[in-house]
Amino acid sequence: MKILFIVTSFNGMCQRAWIELDRLNHQVKLHIVSDVMNMIDAVNAYKPDLIISPYLKTKIPEDIWKNYTCLIIHPGIAGDRGSSSLDWAILNREKQWGVTIVQAVDKMDAGPVWSTATFSMRNVAKSFLYRHEVTQVAMECLLQAVLKFEGEKLIPQQQQTGIWKRAANENDFKFLWSDDTQSIVRKINASDSFPGALCNILNEAYYGFGVVEEEKIKGKPGEIIAKRNEAICIATKDGAVWIQCLKKKEDGSIKLPATIALGDKANDIPVSEINIFEDNLCEKTFREIKYEEAKGIGYLHFDFYNGAMSTTQCNRLREAFITARHCNTKVIVLTGGRDIWSNGIHLNVIEASQNPAQISWENINAMNDLIKEIICTDTHYIISAMQGNAGAGGVALALAADKVLARKGIIFNPHTRNMGLYGSEYWTYLLPKRIGTEKANLFTEQCLPWGTDIALEVKLIDDCFEYSGDGFREKVKCTAEKILQLFYFPKLLASKKFKRKRDESYKPLQKYRNDELEKMHKNIFEDDLGYDWKRHCFVHKINPRTNDVIMKDLFSERRKIWRRRKDEKMYYEV
Repeated sequence: MKILFIVTSFNGMCQRAWIELDRLNHQVKLHIVSDVMNMIDAVNAYKPDLIISPYLKTKIPEDIWKNYTCLIIHPGIAGDRGSSSLDWAILNREKQWGVTIVQAVDKMDAGPVWSTATFSMRNVAKSFLYRHEVTQVAMECLLQAVLKFEGEKLIPQQQQTGIWKRAANENDFKFLWSDDTQSIVRKINASDSFPGALCNILNEAYYGFGVVEEEKIKGKPGEIIAKRNEAICIATKDGAVWIQCLKKKEDGSIKLPATIALGDKANDIPVSEINIFEDNLCEKTFREIKYEEAKGIGYLHFDFYNGAMSTTQCNRLREAFITARHCNTKVIVLTGGRDIWSNGIHLNVIEASQNPAQISWENINAMNDLIKEIICTDTHYIISAMQGNAGAGGVALALAADKVLARKGIIFNPHTRNMGLYGSEYWTYLLPKRIGTEKANLFTEQCLPWGTDIALEVKLIDDCFEYSGDGFREKVKCTAEKILQLFYFPKLLASKKFKRKRDESYKPLQKYRNDELEKMHKNIFEDDLGYDWKRHCFVHKINPRTNDVIMKDLFSERRKIWRRRKDEKMYYEV
């Protein structure tokens, strides 16, 4: 079918929906909303069979919904209405929540129901829930609704009088440090990633993000009692919490690691360190990087907020990886975070610095140093276990391993051109080695999102399984144990060492790095591809009118890179 996406932005939900429908050979075009007339013009130009809005913050005009079936993905149970559905579900401590596919009518979220399903809530951030449970259930509902629309057999269920909930605002998430810990955690989770939970820190107003409970350290409510890495620990009425990021309540401010946001005020905060190789992982506390061993296998976890990795974070992970190699193991599993694998360099930290070009350069080189350590490891078999989405240099980080496993349904964005960067992280070595030079160039130039099915088909990854995080982690452990138990495991390591030596004789890793950085130097210091402006827009949530994705022919560009079947159409039908 000819399907038109009308969306506010091409976020993760939209990307996953495009991937799922494209996989079924539907001709999906994308329109990012700017104003009502452009919306109407886009519909009149394409004349779709069906309109879908996976992520839309505005109403679809009457001229459209009266003439076309328009399906809206609403992150709430049937009968729930309003733009802050998930926020209220967390604040109200709902045990079960859901997703509903509703047809657009005059009143928002009040139309006929095409499909609905529920999921169990967890005590995690709103953005985590949205990327995982909400997105997965939404895809199941969406595919059901599209199938019903194609069959023309469904009479949508008319909603009973729904419950309209007003949009949540910063006052709904505001808290005092004299509140109990669970109340504070709930408000910060509900407000993540926007608008953040308003609080007072050192007599100034900040929005807090990325909360983690602290079990051991105590103090007077409101007192900053410790810092670890770039997070700060603040005492509550009955305990303490760690805050990973802060955003000052003033125009133009951006979300930053907490100690960076506080600036010189953070200098006198006591440091609380953890030796990740002596940590028993029993107590609740903030752990950006953690390590554990089981059955001769080392598991290195790194959970960076939103997947962004600053220079210091890259260096910390590199040092942890080097130390892990000296442990009594032969297999190391890199697990990333449970929410996001990695999104590469930390653009917010770069944007906020006094010298963005120099900090960008240091960050990309730190990322390169980390990836080089993984590539050059010949004492261990390395497995990347990707539990969440990956973007930019985060994809290259995963590909540096010997085996790449991914949880079903995650999204890969292996490119940086839309940020005005050629890219480094040894992608010119790692990508062609897996998918060939031609596909590698197209992957990085076309800037398309990729799902796990096609990633497996083109050999970008080695396997994908399990939609649930728990199921995925359990199967990863089984896979790692089976590899270690192979009777030819010593030969596996010997073969790995031989291949690296062969590759090095053909073209040294340093040569790949130098060639990439030569182009990156022009991007960063000469701004030849508009990196400064594109980074600024990304960090400050500015949606440029000339959005690259609007101009993309996603349907045919994906097929030019990879055509799954001979009967797959190459181009949109007029």
